[in-house]
Amino acid sequence: MPGEPVTYRVIGKSLPRPDAREKVRGRPIYAGDLALPGMLHGRIVRSPYASARIARIDTRAARGIGGVAAVLTHEDVPRNEFRVDLPGRMAEATAGAVLATQPVLAADRVRFHGEPVVAIAAETPEAAARAAEAVEIEYEELRGVYDPLDALSPDAPAVHEGGNVLRRWRLRRGDVGEGFRRADVVVENTYRTPFVDHVYLETESGVGWIDAEGVLTLRVSTQVLEHYRDVADVLHLPHSRVRLEGAYVGGGFGGKEDVTVECLLGLLVWKTRRPVRLVFSREESFIGHGKRHPYVMRYKTGATRGGELVALEAELISDAGAYAALSPWVLFYSLVTATGPYRIPHVGVDAVTVYTNNPIASAYRTFGSIQTCIAYEGQMDALAAALDMDPVELRVQNALRKGDAIATGQVLETEPMLDETLRRAWRALGPPRAGAGAVRVARGLAASFTPYGRMCWTHDSASAWVGMEVDGTAVVRCAAPDVGGGQTASLCSIAAEVLGLPIERVVAVGRDSHFTPRAGTTTATRQLFMSGNAVLAAARAVRRHLVDQAAELLEAAPEDIQLADGHAFVSGARGRSLGLAEVVKAMAASGRPTQALEKFDAPFAPTIDPLTGQGKPFNDYTFGTQAVEVEVDEETGVTRVSRLVACYDVGQVINRASAEGQIEGGAAQGLGHALLEEVALEEGINRNPHLLDYKIPTTLDVPAVETILLESGNGLGPFGAKGIGEPAMTPTPAAVMNAVSRAAGGRLTELPLTAERVLDAMRGDA
Repeated sequence: MPGEPVTYRVIGKSLPRPDAREKVRGRPIYAGDLALPGMLHGRIVRSPYASARIARIDTRAARGIGGVAAVLTHEDVPRNEFRVDLPGRMAEATAGAVLATQPVLAADRVRFHGEPVVAIAAETPEAAARAAEAVEIEYEELRGVYDPLDALSPDAPAVHEGGNVLRRWRLRRGDVGEGFRRADVVVENTYRTPFVDHVYLETESGVGWIDAEGVLTLRVSTQVLEHYRDVADVLHLPHSRVRLEGAYVGGGFGGKEDVTVECLLGLLVWKTRRPVRLVFSREESFIGHGKRHPYVMRYKTGATRGGELVALEAELISDAGAYAALSPWVLFYSLVTATGPYRIPHVGVDAVTVYTNNPIASAYRTFGSIQTCIAYEGQMDALAAALDMDPVELRVQNALRKGDAIATGQVLETEPMLDETLRRAWRALGPPRAGAGAVRVARGLAASFTPYGRMCWTHDSASAWVGMEVDGTAVVRCAAPDVGGGQTASLCSIAAEVLGLPIERVVAVGRDSHFTPRAGTTTATRQLFMSGNAVLAAARAVRRHLVDQAAELLEAAPEDIQLADGHAFVSGARGRSLGLAEVVKAMAASGRPTQALEKFDAPFAPTIDPLTGQGKPFNDYTFGTQAVEVEVDEETGVTRVSRLVACYDVGQVINRASAEGQIEGGAAQGLGHALLEEVALEEGINRNPHLLDYKIPTTLDVPAVETILLESGNGLGPFGAKGIGEPAMTPTPAAVMNAVSRAAGGRLTELPLTAERVLDAMRGDA
């Protein structure tokens, strides 16, 4: 009946992932596990300097070592750059940007520590290592720039021709001056975040070969199957001559959104005409791939005595590192989320990302939203203290609701349920607990809103194929890389629900650029929204054919046919039923389609105004709150998070176990950002490129995470679902920072919250 909850058979249940049993048994073959007959082993020679000129490269000694098949330099690369080709209106959105492209192999200049210079392939890893040692490279070290604030100076060394400013964004709403004149209380703070590494279990890896048809084939750990185009462009090959198979992925978190091994591996395979395996060491992974952007964020926020937010002014400065990568778009996400999930009538935000000779910064889970959350939620707690107001009530009073506009002017068309997430997360912590001895106990929370799906003007799309087999099972074909987030399980659940099948009778195959429908990248929390809707459409098309055939066989009207438990039956007469295998056989015999290919296009909106930032940047957002309890040792400054509650409106749960796992994993990763993680750089040189010195949380550092999932049904994904992969992490560091600040009795504004910084805050030196 209208208004009653929908009862699902598969959707919303906690179901095991299709690959779970194999993974816990250690059976999956990852890219670095694959061995082929006659396979060579790749090795990359990298720059030991952060800024230097290459005066000479001599590879003769390396070429003479036994077992060495290739020693390649920039001269061996047909097109020596990762071109930044911007689809659709994205080029318009980056007008004025200095998009410096990274070479595959450095030619005359290196701009960051670890930049690839020479690629080697040899019969054994040992021979490749000896050849790498034998390569002679003469460098002339150059003055570099290592601080983003210094990079803005006109006297700073230029990382690239055209200047160090990569991109600027502006956001203007209302009259900021008038807003601050209305304010009774104004708080100002500067927040800082560091470079952070993804530290996935599996480093960047891949195997490549040339198949019998002469197609260059790569099996790579990646979030983006479309990287086959980059390989083809670098080698001056038709795109149809390069195939990319997605292997099992041992963690990505955005770090495998960029090209990692693909072009280097493809180059070695194409030049040697032999299979090649290329696996980066942990140290190579630390120094070679993109990091989370460090930010300097200057915030000024004003409120009335009654707690109404009236004005916000912010300056965001992002360190892009040595090359453009995805920095302009990370900064754009920061611009859109800079105000937080609150109504603020007067807003002025200036954002800039600059080149330095630091490591490349690029995609990392939450993609620019986590940095701004630290700042705007720090400001909310600072305002609450200045107003002597409950921090939860201050947030609830100003929380965005249906019909409100965010700072870009986009009006929220559905209820975000932010106020409910705030109250429920805070209430779930239970009664306050007193500290004991030298341990102080305090609580904090942070709310957030995070986009899911790409920017509205990108014409994003995804395709999927769903087909029935004559035994009544179903196959989903979709090229959505599963990076451990349960993407495959969700697609199977969607198809099973629509087709009336038990989940174990649906299998998903894909991750092959030649044979599966394009699904786009597993990034931007977009796969459930995009590929999920494509699978939903394809499954519904197949369902219509099943229903029509079953209606004929059962002599009933199509509207009376239901599908469940692998059968078609007449509503109200379960005795009149057929197994779906019989129905499919009849369809095949009569020439009815048993399969469907469908494409889903995301809703489009024009590019935002480049001068004011006004417009519709994203189609929808996931809102949520995390609340934490911390224990801080006042003698050592060491912090332990003892409780963590996360409450989100997820629209509609697809797989409950996967949704809870995403939130638990995101929170654990966020705790690392809050308390431990920082890439230690000394004039661009990474001083902790290994797990001995780069600390990440262990199971002993992570408390039990309580998840509260609200289901508004308002999302744009299948059955009203929203994306949760990245939002799961966004508010964690901010919640911990607010709790530790309360315990310390002084506001902390820089991550990570090391013992030294916490002690300084306790002493009033922060």
